[in-house]
Amino acid sequence: MAIARSTLGAWVGSCGVQLQPLVDALKADILLHSVIHADETPVQMLKPGNGKTHRAYLWAYAAGAFEDTRAVVYDFCESRSGEDAKVFLGDWRGSLVCDDFSGYKASFGAAITEVGCMAHARRKFFDLHASNKSQIAHSALEQIGRIYDIEREIKELPPDERKRIRQEQSKPLLDALHQWMVLSRQKVTDGTATAKALDYSLRRWGALTRFLSDGQLPVDNNHIENQIRPVAIGRNNWLFAGSLRAGKRGAAVMSLIQSAKLNGHDPFAYLKDVLTRLPMQRASQIHELLPHRWQPQSQAL
Repeated sequence: MAIARSTLGAWVGSCGVQLQPLVDALKADILLHSVIHADETPVQMLKPGNGKTHRAYLWAYAAGAFEDTRAVVYDFCESRSGEDAKVFLGDWRGSLVCDDFSGYKASFGAAITEVGCMAHARRKFFDLHASNKSQIAHSALEQIGRIYDIEREIKELPPDERKRIRQEQSKPLLDALHQWMVLSRQKVTDGTATAKALDYSLRRWGALTRFLSDGQLPVDNNHIENQIRPVAIGRNNWLFAGSLRAGKRGAAVMSLIQSAKLNGHDPFAYLKDVLTRLPMQRASQIHELLPHRWQPQSQAL
């Protein structure tokens, strides 16, 4: 079947129902991993009947930055309710890398461990330093920067080796940083920007330093933020989703496009090939068409 690039968007939109089993299989693969990243971003959705829009949310979930599977799934929801995250994760057990949004906290417990984002903690001090050249913020940035220097050196190492170096080099630095933060907090007034930046890290210290004891855990949530960025840029062009169903279909298409990019594929070539083969693909073999397993039809034959 020949498909022109100019008509692919319309064809994909009409095949939303066909694509859903593929996205469901992609989600199932992500949930097989013990480390998952999560993030969310607002998207305007047209309310039926009155022609006005309201704030909906596009949630994003990806296998951990150090996992073998390069995949992301977007979940379009009408709200930012933590229940949406609970429904998506279901009975999954593992380590969830996320920010301090309260919606994720309902999922934490015996089954799911919270892993904090050091980049979020650093951002608090970066903004503080940018606004008033705070010496406390400057010192915090320098100390956190040393942690990231180590992470850049060990990112390609096996998990056990990564954990060993973190314990030997990063843990003493973080212990010193924590002690410095506690002492600095005692010297600043409650409610100030400096106090809030320190409180963010001190309140989440356990989650922020969880990566020290597991070489498979990342130091931050930047991996999923990079998958959210195309959505944040794109919504300036498409402005809003026309309905909940349209938002969910769009999320399905974006899941496949972004996952194809993560695996080094041309999204157009991938979708053209997959949408041609999907109607004849056996349900038991649908996993072969996932972006991280896909081979063009000419190679698969």
